Amino acid sequence: MTIETLTEKRTPRLERFRSGAVLPAHLLALTPELRLDERRMRALTRYYLDAGAGGIAVGVHTTQFAIRAHGLYETVLSHVAASAREWDRPDAFMVAGVTGRTAQAANEARMAAALGYDAALLNVAAFKGCSEDEIIAHCDEIAQIMPLIGFYLLTEVGGIVLSRDFWRRFCEIENVIGIKMAPFNRYRTLDVVHGLVQARAENRVTLYTGNDDHIVLDLLQPFVVPREDERVTVRIRGGLLGHWAVWTRSAVQLFNRLRAAQDGDSASNELLALDSIVTDCNRAIYDAQNDFRGCVPGCHEVLRRQGLFEFTRCLDPNEVLSPGQLELIDRVYRDYPEMNDDEFVRANLERWLA
Repeated sequence: MTIETLTEKRTPRLERFRSGAVLPAHLLALTPELRLDERRMRALTRYYLDAGAGGIAVGVHTTQFAIRAHGLYETVLSHVAASAREWDRPDAFMVAGVTGRTAQAANEARMAAALGYDAALLNVAAFKGCSEDEIIAHCDEIAQIMPLIGFYLLTEVGGIVLSRDFWRRFCEIENVIGIKMAPFNRYRTLDVVHGLVQARAENRVTLYTGNDDHIVLDLLQPFVVPREDERVTVRIRGGLLGHWAVWTRSAVQLFNRLRAAQDGDSASNELLALDSIVTDCNRAIYDAQNDFRGCVPGCHEVLRRQGLFEFTRCLDPNEVLSPGQLELIDRVYRDYPEMNDDEFVRANLERWLA
């Protein structure tokens, strides 16, 4: 199947992606023996879709990169894709995390395309120390297999600092459809936006926030970028976030409010103030005070409290909650009860687990 026919086949879902959506980064449900817990994994997929997510990202950081070393990459992607189809959500936009050097990334992209995924979220952390020319050549090769979403990953978890010119060149690749911006850095976020505009790709490449420390304002603020004798206004249209892998129903409700404010060209002080509240919640769940070492088990802890998960263990035995993280999660539950979706989960948990 060529790139053209693959893209055409997915047109309705691509349009959903382009219009903007909540895309949670799917977590990994495990049995006590650290095997895939198919029942709870299926329940989690159902939870995301019933919460109103526009799609799901799988095989990404919160799904645990270790699934590759454990031989679970294809199994996990296949299971989630089948669960989404069985739950009657044909409109769900499916993103596959793709990583590693070119041979590995190409193999993962081919697997994902064969399983019906719509795009590859391309992590280039394996190219640390390489030139931007080499990274662009890698991106171009993977784009021959399936549509690409670029990924600007924060350096604390292995990301590479990439120039404004890199993002211009990346956006010039014909089969690039989006960029997830997650450098947790306003200057680097601006580099992506400026590169997009310089490539004249603002109508083809859709920006998604992955900046967990700035979710609300990313989705509210317009970016104004000069280009020759004009100024181009660009907006971030959606979010592809590990933070939205928990409390997803509340995230969808918040996203809908933010999009309504975008469309109405105004935002109340109450809505603007939510930026600090969401960031404070993320600080606890994502373990920001410890350079995000406990971010995945922090998400697991929220799902454990809700009954979707049994425990917080990860494939990597060193990936555990940080000292004091439980108390911080207790605090944000207490301080911001409106941010969780525990009641929604209680009302549907038995049906999702069935």
